[in-house]
Amino acid sequence: MAETDPADNAPLDPAAPAGDEDLRYRPPEGTRTYDAWLIATFFGVGFTPKAPGTAGSLATVLLWALAAHFIPPDYQFMVALLVACAAIIAGIPCASIVCRESGLKDPQIVVIDEVAGQMITLLLVPLGWKAFLAGFILFRVFDTLKPFPLRRLEKLPEGSGVVMDDVGAGIYALIVMQLLLYFHVL
Repeated sequence: MAETDPADNAPLDPAAPAGDEDLRYRPPEGTRTYDAWLIATFFGVGFTPKAPGTAGSLATVLLWALAAHFIPPDYQFMVALLVACAAIIAGIPCASIVCRESGLKDPQIVVIDEVAGQMITLLLVPLGWKAFLAGFILFRVFDTLKPFPLRRLEKLPEGSGVVMDDVGAGIYALIVMQLLLYFHVL
């Protein structure tokens, strides 16, 4: 008999790492809304076995570092803002679907929230490894510590709670980044 999730008697993926039910849960074939899972996991990045949120943030920074070099400087802010907004607008309903289908309140595999928060952090940031590294670290710190009122945002229902606390962490990190840039620390 297959191993099941004790919370809802759903099958667990035996190929996933033991002890991490968040990554091991797989809804039965035919019940997963694949488009939503694809977006919510940022095209599978969320299935990274160790620290999927960090992997989502890192993938975002690396993709933006690459893409931004092909975008004229006058349009970089607008493109970054559009990407952040698209991640929020698509992320909330997709995260809600994954929450419902997985039976988890805030599945670690959902990393579209990291994409949104990390892109907010990188708004108005000059292209360069120091700024990207600082933005990555700042976002991860704020996302992990969740200063007031970010913990309250987590209590919002389904995908809203999953995404909006990271949006708040991105705003906090953006403010600190801009202060570091203003005072020429970076």
